[in-house]
Amino acid sequence: MKYKYDLRGVSASKDDVHAAIKHLDKGLFPLSFCKIMPDVVAGSERHCNIMHADTAGTKTSLAYLYWRETGDLSVWKGIAQDALVMNLDDMACVGCTDGILVSSTIGRNKNLIPGEVISTLIQAAVDFVENMAQHGIGLHLSGGETADVGDIVRTIDVGYTTFARMKRNELIVNDIKAGDVIVGLASYGQASYETEYNGGMGSNGLTSARHDVFSKIYAEKYPDSFDPNTPGEVIYTGSKKLTDTIEIDGKKIPVGKLVLSPTRTYLPVIKRVLDEFKGQRRKLIHGLVHCSGGGQTKVKHFLKNKRVVKDNLLPIPPLFDLIQKESGTGWREMYQVFNMGQRLEFYVGQKDAQAIIDIARSFHIDAQVVGYVEDMTGEQVRVESEFGRFEY
Repeated sequence: MKYKYDLRGVSASKDDVHAAIKHLDKGLFPLSFCKIMPDVVAGSERHCNIMHADTAGTKTSLAYLYWRETGDLSVWKGIAQDALVMNLDDMACVGCTDGILVSSTIGRNKNLIPGEVISTLIQAAVDFVENMAQHGIGLHLSGGETADVGDIVRTIDVGYTTFARMKRNELIVNDIKAGDVIVGLASYGQASYETEYNGGMGSNGLTSARHDVFSKIYAEKYPDSFDPNTPGEVIYTGSKKLTDTIEIDGKKIPVGKLVLSPTRTYLPVIKRVLDEFKGQRRKLIHGLVHCSGGGQTKVKHFLKNKRVVKDNLLPIPPLFDLIQKESGTGWREMYQVFNMGQRLEFYVGQKDAQAIIDIARSFHIDAQVVGYVEDMTGEQVRVESEFGRFEY
């Protein structure tokens, strides 16, 4: 799998990126999930600024395939949510859930992506903002840029930049402690604020999932959906068609739409937890981690002389079981590339875990204590699963 991943021009660990930025200023709190900057807007020492930028990644290539194959424009709504959530849920991990400015950057190949796709993306962002407002999340769309850049973008790239100013005493700064337990929240199922079953994919590992699950026929039909410099033996090597179905909870779901499940936002859950842990109680949340790039190893970037042991992870949902069987990927790599059904983690004392579990379940999101933290020299994540014990 690692060999195929390299051939496809992607990396689960992003070692080269981390090496490139290792000498950059890490902000006021180096272990915070997002970079926290001084308040350059008003110069207040009691406030800070947070800015974040991210995209939906190569998930847009799969949306392009599905739309071209079926004519279903609705998959582009999920892409807008993917790009938004990859920013907003990262910011929520430092306690930021209100007063957030949002700006889009969309680059398209106009010869392949018509205006109706752009309109769908923009309306989906408006709908997402309105949905979150019902849960007390203050998002403000400030416009953006849509550029026709077919010379450098094969189909479409969808990204957002987000900005907020907040009080420093309301921040969550990762200070994960020995003795903490980990409350893991499911990425799959149907949350109370979602309209359909979510396979749990998120917006990471899509290059692998797309090529390992779907048939070679798409290489011939849609050559615009992949980099022509990629060796042919790792392009669309799976057995599935986009419209093949898999039965989950008594419903038949097209495999293409299952993989395209919009990245679940945990904003309503986090907002409710932050309301519960007000004032000095906020300090009882020792860590909040969004398991995006790096999957179950993501937390390693926010540790100092600690080992995180995950020995009671949530069940693996059908989507990731399908990807593993289609790709033959080793389980060690699966836990490093994909969230495997768990995409948000709270690090708290044992006595505070149940309150968070209850809040998550009130939104119909499964949650449980999935592991614990202990002291060690250095930093390590250990996954103890039914498929083996893996150390990272």
